[in-house]
Amino acid sequence: MLRFFRNILDRATPSLVPDARRVIALSLSFWMQVAGLALLILPEAWYRLTDQDYDPNIAWWLAVLLLLFGLGGRVFQQGVSLWKEWLRIVAVAAIAFVLAVMLAAPSHAAVPAGPAATEAETLQIAVPFIAKEEGMRNWAYLDAVGVPTICIGSTRGVKLGMYKTDAECLALFKIEVAEHRNGLHRYFTPATIAVRLPPTRDAAYTSLAFNVGPAGAGKSTATRRLNAGDIAGGCQALTWFDKAGHRRLRGLFERRQREKALCMQDLH
Repeated sequence: MLRFFRNILDRATPSLVPDARRVIALSLSFWMQVAGLALLILPEAWYRLTDQDYDPNIAWWLAVLLLLFGLGGRVFQQGVSLWKEWLRIVAVAAIAFVLAVMLAAPSHAAVPAGPAATEAETLQIAVPFIAKEEGMRNWAYLDAVGVPTICIGSTRGVKLGMYKTDAECLALFKIEVAEHRNGLHRYFTPATIAVRLPPTRDAAYTSLAFNVGPAGAGKSTATRRLNAGDIAGGCQALTWFDKAGHRRLRGLFERRQREKALCMQDLH
């Protein structure tokens, strides 16, 4: 990567500026660091100001790469003692980490809740709750965003014209709810599973996962807040998923409110 930039600088170096290549390289290194810090801080500030959720993984890893290239460029381009430069790198990285943690920290104190829910306890609540929200249709149909769907929100391998009986729909539904719950649990910390997921809250998050997918729910602010101990903030963030096809839908809005209410039931 450094050789690539050096070749570009060799072609673009003007003769009017002494040591122009080094000057440009240092400038590029500096702005890489600025961009990396911005990607660590601005996305967190964005969702706090606008309530717009985002996937933190993309911003985080891009920021890390920019900081590594930027700080590495400083080491190789500056004619200073390496140990002093590494101290500077550690200091900048520590500041960036502290700022990111401060902005990502929950705004409410951690509130311990009831014991961990078993799968059977959660499904006893989640299955009728989600079934009522989704509704059952024995013939395949197109959902609000045009995805072929059948039974109680099932989309796996569904084609228009398919038909399933009530018994087949219920059996398929129980399997899929359990799969979505298990998939979502991979994103919860051990502490969350142990003390922050009574059956009602587990069912509320499972309902979201069934609607938007385990990855979508697992990488969301709702899950990140719950993992950080901000239970009320996590329940509130469930309500942000009220759009389909970039449109806010009344049905989704009302469903998210009911999920929030279920999520908050065991919060003392």
